[in-house]
Amino acid sequence: MLRSAAPTRSLAVGPPPQRRLLPAGHTLLGRRFPVACLPPQHASVELQRSATAESATAAAAAAPEETLAQRLRLGKLEPDGLSYKESFIVRCYEVGVNKTATVETIANLLQEVGCNHAQSVGFSTDGFATTTTMRLLRLIWVTARMHIEIYKYPAWGDVVEIETWCQEEGKIGTRRDWIIKDYSTGEVIGRATSKWVMMNQDTRRLQRVSDDVREEYLIFCPRTPRLAFPEEDSDSLKKIPKLEDPALSSRLGLVPRRADLDMNQHVNNVTYIGWVLESIPQEIIDTHELQTITLDYRRECQHDDAVDSLTSLEFGDLDLIRRPQSSDSPKNGKPPPPLPLPQDCCQFLHFLKLSGSGLEINRGRTQWRRLAK
Repeated sequence: MLRSAAPTRSLAVGPPPQRRLLPAGHTLLGRRFPVACLPPQHASVELQRSATAESATAAAAAAPEETLAQRLRLGKLEPDGLSYKESFIVRCYEVGVNKTATVETIANLLQEVGCNHAQSVGFSTDGFATTTTMRLLRLIWVTARMHIEIYKYPAWGDVVEIETWCQEEGKIGTRRDWIIKDYSTGEVIGRATSKWVMMNQDTRRLQRVSDDVREEYLIFCPRTPRLAFPEEDSDSLKKIPKLEDPALSSRLGLVPRRADLDMNQHVNNVTYIGWVLESIPQEIIDTHELQTITLDYRRECQHDDAVDSLTSLEFGDLDLIRRPQSSDSPKNGKPPPPLPLPQDCCQFLHFLKLSGSGLEINRGRTQWRRLAK
């Protein structure tokens, strides 16, 4: 695979990025800003968003200074303060046998830029984007759904730029989207979206997003919905049916490593991606690359659990897939056609369950395109 050209823009660390100004009356890291400019008690969130610039300036004066890590990162809030961009160099330990970044690398970068976005607006540094109210009530965010599409995998040494933003998603969750670009060309090489729900850290039960928490993060969200996948027929919205036995392929008894646990005391969402791929037939791994992955998270996994990974073909013909590649198959890095030929694209259903009880942990769908020669 050809590597993209060396970046033409400077990556030198410049002065600290401008911090977005907060409306008066909002709490940030325990500081209560002046209440003189607060809207009436029952005013809408939209009115709170339109607080005067003078009040926002006074609020920003009380905001904590940036950390050394924030100053050294190659990322900053956009001028409107409603999204965040950061650039990353693909390192040697983040690529696979094809010398390109793995899907786990991409997912980890998405998680990293999302957390850095949250820190840049003053949310917690001791958890995954928890607000002041969430920490008081022992609440955390957990992943409910993740959908990633990759049109071109970056190679070792390439630089990617990722933009992210979050917004409200119904009454029980929030949504975070990402756009991934080749830094040197500006080409969009991937997109992703996710849904997050709130869970009590002690009881491990889901909880509705309260108005207090909603108001804490909505001031940093786009005023109108902004979607990484605006298409009406987007695969990101499609339901995933439960895979039924017998499975085409399986890997049984997968055990979490200690390193798979995160700050929320459970297996991190990226680990599930690796478990899903463990049961993909080897002939697919040898001849295709992952184009799209969608995962629905149904149950958290702990360090002493054993997991079974099951995979079955949903679309495509393995006999056709095993044939030599045709000369007119789509090239790597190009968005896939709406109706790809069976021998060039295939689609699988996935099911993760606890080995002993059989309880469902995760269900997923992957789409694969044939590797370009």
